[in-house]
Amino acid sequence: MRMSKKIRTEAVDALFEAVMCLENKEECYLFFEDVCTVNELLSLSQRFEVARMLTEKKTYLEIAEKTGASTATISRVNRSLNYGNDGYAMVFERLKERQDGEF
Repeated sequence: MRMSKKIRTEAVDALFEAVMCLENKEECYLFFEDVCTVNELLSLSQRFEVARMLTEKKTYLEIAEKTGASTATISRVNRSLNYGNDGYAMVFERLKERQDGEF
């Protein structure tokens, strides 16, 4: 929770408000390609994929081979999954609910 105090600023609030007004994947591409560098966006998506694979009980080796993530990155994501704010868990649960609702 200690990081939350550092990131809770008006500028971050404004960014999150902007993200929440995006309506579809294409709008996300347009916005995030403007806001992020290619490497930043790929890093974010890599961390998200690492988190997904960790929740599926994949090994560090499997994750590193599939995503190209370093063991340091995998460890950091694993720490967030285990000791973070449960943001990943919340999103994965919502994605699962959405997927279950589609089929």
